[in-house]
Amino acid sequence: MLPVGWLVFAVVVAILVSMWVTFTLTRLDRLHARVDAARAALDAQLVRRAAALLHAAEAPGSSVDPVERRRLEDVARAALTLEQPDRRQAVENAVGRAVAELAEAPDALAALPLAELGEAAARVLVARRFYNDAVRDTRALRARRMPRLLRLAGRVELPQYFDIDDTVPLGVGATTQAESQGQDGS
Repeated sequence: MLPVGWLVFAVVVAILVSMWVTFTLTRLDRLHARVDAARAALDAQLVRRAAALLHAAEAPGSSVDPVERRRLEDVARAALTLEQPDRRQAVENAVGRAVAELAEAPDALAALPLAELGEAAARVLVARRFYNDAVRDTRALRARRMPRLLRLAGRVELPQYFDIDDTVPLGVGATTQAESQGQDGS
């Protein structure tokens, strides 16, 4: 028979381990919820950027030539009507390149569509950072030894990073900043 001290020690260790497992499970659940929320926000900002590109391409006061306008509209509509999630990054990179091309010729667009594009591009940048931070935190916890051995994540798929070129073009950002300074000064 075991002494009472060893029995108490075993019960305390069992309670501590169960508390740790419960804490880790709760944390994993929160991290996965954070990834889902960040993904939804990122998707919303990507749609907003594509809509801003479409609006800029269709703007009546723009001096974009018709062939280029049609290409921009096609890129924006491809992003808005995307049915294959595995192609999302390639399509969004095309939208980013189109935004950068419009930023290189800021005289081709009216101020409002250009400002809308700049704000949408900046929001995509922030949303992607939040999403990738959530993915990094989730992957870091799931990569630890005990959560892996105990399979605390269950059968939930490991979240993947979303890597696109989302740099805000200088022409777009500069126009947006200049307009906001003009509005602040009046």
